[in-house]
Amino acid sequence: MEIQASRRTRGVEYAIRDIVEEASELERCGKKVIYLNTGDPVRYGFQTPLHIRRALEKAVTNGFNYYSSSEGLKELREAIVEKEKRVNMVELDPANVIVTTGITEGILLLISAIVNPGDEVLMPGPCYPAYIAYTTFFEGKAVTYRTIEDRGWAPDLSNLEEKISERTRLILIINPSNPCGSVYSQDDLEKILELAASHDIPVAADEVYDRIIFDRNFTSVGSLAKEAPIIGLNGFSKTYLMTGWRLGYIYLHDPLGRLSKVWEGIQRLSRTRCASTPAQKAGVEALRGSEEHIFQMVSKLKKRRDFAWKRINQIPGLASSKPEGAFYIFPRVTMIEKWRNDEEFIIELLEKTGVLLVHGSGFDATYGKDHFRAVFLPEENLLAEAFDRIDEFMKMYA
Repeated sequence: MEIQASRRTRGVEYAIRDIVEEASELERCGKKVIYLNTGDPVRYGFQTPLHIRRALEKAVTNGFNYYSSSEGLKELREAIVEKEKRVNMVELDPANVIVTTGITEGILLLISAIVNPGDEVLMPGPCYPAYIAYTTFFEGKAVTYRTIEDRGWAPDLSNLEEKISERTRLILIINPSNPCGSVYSQDDLEKILELAASHDIPVAADEVYDRIIFDRNFTSVGSLAKEAPIIGLNGFSKTYLMTGWRLGYIYLHDPLGRLSKVWEGIQRLSRTRCASTPAQKAGVEALRGSEEHIFQMVSKLKKRRDFAWKRINQIPGLASSKPEGAFYIFPRVTMIEKWRNDEEFIIELLEKTGVLLVHGSGFDATYGKDHFRAVFLPEENLLAEAFDRIDEFMKMYA
């Protein structure tokens, strides 16, 4: 008899990578594929800064090749506290910081420590799919609150409040947004915190794109929290161009100690593993060294954002709001009725044009459907080639 996988794994999906096999098959048949699916700037010509690479080499050469403590190197946790205060005006204690192997492990630690079967996590729709996947895996329910496309994917606060129930264990904010590129206003963040406080629900804030901002100021949730319990998630992959190094962190801001039991659970789970010691040594240099690359990267990305947004809105059958942060754009397919759903749309587009996108329903079946996510990380000539192919494809159905 064939041995079955656990029932917990059956509902786990990750659209960003699940679709890659289709593209790989096309490449095996000799077709050129333009990948616009993965948010990895290093894949598109952005390079990890030299001082960070040298710090890694130095760490390895000088023997920092052993296991670190489970919570992470003290020096790195102190540097994270410095960064959060300097950049985001968040006051933290190094004892309330845990270094993780990428932000995804931080998501795993958070969800596993706070969700029991039947519990609900309120998260933005559309949403980064790892939050949905892990909530489902631990037998909780991912409940998405509406974000408003016509307002640049700002949160619908009335919809959020309507979906709070006695089973709600956590409200999640992803700011700037993956997949939409939205940046929440300070007013919206304050209102979400007020809602959470009135219902005695903690807030988690994923702010991994906090330095990749184009048109407005970024406000960290932690800077507004005062006495509200906040768990923050952040990392080095995007801002510091360290995607393959797998380095992130999770922190607790909780002056009244209301999340002490949850944090103890996260700490217990974290003791089963540790992050790479050489990568952590380099992380210290990333936070305390030159940040010139950030300004250069954001300048390039803003130009590519402008180019992608303009081109997409010129293509028949597509419409998009303008991203304000990160490096994603989330257009709507206005004539989606030509296909059964958005997944069929992106598969047919891939087969006929060789352009790989991610179907919007992979980020939420309710608020993501009829859309797709694309990165605008490539240089403009490659983006132009991709959009030319998409334009020709859409004109076949216009």
